[in-house]
Amino acid sequence: MSRTLFAAALLLGAASAATAQDRPNILFVIADDWGWPHAGAYGTDWVNTPNFDRVAEQGALFKNAFTSNPKCSPCRASILTGRNSWQTGEAINHFGVFPNTWPVYPDLLEAGGYKIGYTGKGWGPGDYEAGGFTRNPAGPAYQKVRTKPPAKAMSSIDYAGNFAAFLDERETEAGGNAPKPFHFWLGTQEPHRAYELGSGVAAGKSPARVDVPSFYPDTREIREDLLDYAVEVEYVDSHLGRALELLEAKGELANTVVVVTSDHGMPFPRVKGQIYEWGFHVPLAVMGPGVAAGDGLADGPRTVDDFINVRDFAPTFLELANLPRPESFTGQSMLDLLTASEGGKLREGPDEMLVGKERHDVGRPDDVGYPVRAIRTPEYLYIRNFTPERWPAGNPETGYRNVDDSPTKSALTKQFNNYYALSFGKRPAEELYQLPLDRDNMRNLAEDAAHRGAKTRLRNRMYELLEAEGDPRMTGRAWVFDDYRYTGRATHGWEAFQEHSEMESQSD
Repeated sequence: MSRTLFAAALLLGAASAATAQDRPNILFVIADDWGWPHAGAYGTDWVNTPNFDRVAEQGALFKNAFTSNPKCSPCRASILTGRNSWQTGEAINHFGVFPNTWPVYPDLLEAGGYKIGYTGKGWGPGDYEAGGFTRNPAGPAYQKVRTKPPAKAMSSIDYAGNFAAFLDERETEAGGNAPKPFHFWLGTQEPHRAYELGSGVAAGKSPARVDVPSFYPDTREIREDLLDYAVEVEYVDSHLGRALELLEAKGELANTVVVVTSDHGMPFPRVKGQIYEWGFHVPLAVMGPGVAAGDGLADGPRTVDDFINVRDFAPTFLELANLPRPESFTGQSMLDLLTASEGGKLREGPDEMLVGKERHDVGRPDDVGYPVRAIRTPEYLYIRNFTPERWPAGNPETGYRNVDDSPTKSALTKQFNNYYALSFGKRPAEELYQLPLDRDNMRNLAEDAAHRGAKTRLRNRMYELLEAEGDPRMTGRAWVFDDYRYTGRATHGWEAFQEHSEMESQSD
């Protein structure tokens, strides 16, 4: 029996017993490369996000939401399967293959009676057909409605317009009867690069207001690059606003759980694709029926301090839909945090989060990855770099392929100083940062005698958890990660670089 038929048989009984009130709609809004804490609700005043702030005010704002792998397709595979990155087989790698080995939650919702769809970016980049999927794992695509975006390099896909087309189709299919509950994945391609140079200043934004992370030099060039990023974040927020207005107009907002988040940090050096706080910490706000809100604007949103991983979305959505969760999910439903009347730390026990990566964009000899595992607690971030002899962002001669090209990248690679080293230089086998004092992870305490006990404790705990989760790197099968297929452009690879070098030498 196929996974889809099995899911249908499993869910049929539960779905037929559920009432409409038990089964809210779900609007899942996920930006591409939008980093924490760049929203008004988190206190950032140079990025305007009134619609995200509205979701936070009318629901819950999460202060500690994380991805287990800060790159697009690995994170999205975790979201879809409800599993940590090292539990997703080939899908742990960027530009990899997504194996149809475990059920993905949109299929389970569809088998349980939901109408599903997505617009913009679902799972990717990579090859899901080679893994056995017949469509994007996020669901059927709605991409036909187009628009003219306010800046060059933005996608022409009208995300909110396609959401409207999806809702219209749902009503037509109902034929005058009550329409099915829905799950819609609204995945923007912004604020992924490239950006229109100077779009932030052109929009009237002031470089003086930007909060520059301490791992960059404080220059106007970098401030303006961050403003161009802000324009793209605000474009995402505008589509969220249109989607909320559409739900209000159709009388559906009161029965729709709205989840707004991102896949990882901003597309800047030492952030996207890197195992540091800025890379794997993501924004998250949720509103909807049953989601307890704060006491009003004066007191701000109800904030939740408990640690959340993106793999927790899938079991949450299944519980919202009153459907059984499959045994393959390893995440934890966050419904208890959504419905709690208070904020702060709500669950008993310590908070801890595992993070890691294997191969992202290649550009090293034999196209090998840069394997890392880390554990994050409220007090510390411990990082284990398994191959410190390699370049973490990709080799210099191939252009540091695990960092998106940008004015900030160009500025940092012009001078081989400390700022360059922080983003592109080789790293020690172990790193330890004290939080929240060192949010930017600037002072490595791994060799500090005063923190030796914490380092040992965290290292042992991380290995214990990873082994329990079946991480191949902990079970003697680390070689599989570099053997997994790569589906990206050949120009990213080491072999292509060598061919290019040979052609240049022959032309000389």
